[in-house]
Amino acid sequence: MKLLLDECVDCRLARDLVGHSVSTVPRHGWAGIKNGDLLALAEKEFDAFITVDRKISTQQDLTKFKLAVLLIRARTNRLEDIRPLVPELLEKITRTAPGALTIVET
Repeated sequence: MKLLLDECVDCRLARDLVGHSVSTVPRHGWAGIKNGDLLALAEKEFDAFITVDRKISTQQDLTKFKLAVLLIRARTNRLEDIRPLVPELLEKITRTAPGALTIVET
């Protein structure tokens, strides 16, 4: 799958998402773009969007986008807090549907 990491997710997480093509919002030149516009851009190139932004599902109607959104809920957004969730994240990536929010948490 083609995955896009939000700018609030440590880019080093990409190395842990083996078996997937992973890019980041800043690498695409999309840093600072508001979530609605960002998701509209992302759905054209990616299968899933990974974020730690807990407000995304209340601020956006995710059902109107053709990509899955995975929300990581960890103690902080630091890599050492997110990394233990990678096995669950990898498992859920393959089962998530476009337009759906999937939560990965401790």
